[in-house]
Amino acid sequence: MVGNKRIGSKFDDFLAQDGTLAEVEAVAIKRVLAWQIEHAMKEDRITKAEMAERMGTSRSSLDRFLNPAITSVTLHTMGQAAAALGKILHIELLDAPMGLTAHI
Repeated sequence: MVGNKRIGSKFDDFLAQDGTLAEVEAVAIKRVLAWQIEHAMKEDRITKAEMAERMGTSRSSLDRFLNPAITSVTLHTMGQAAAALGKILHIELLDAPMGLTAHI
């Protein structure tokens, strides 16, 4: 194939135009956070019941928190989970790539 030109644009551009970029990013971030929390719990051999107790919440609330599809989690809850594992939560504000802005 001569020139091998790309057709189309980046997937992020498509999601931005579609208006779903922020939602997709929120789900991805939540999945990573839930995985990290569960991984740390397994490493430290912490049961869900013990984790919920450390966080001062119920087991069902912890299950909702660990559900990657549920993105409506407060910073307070994320901080409680981190503290319960002896960790800190680090969040930072970054410049969006040129042409991409997420609307929440």
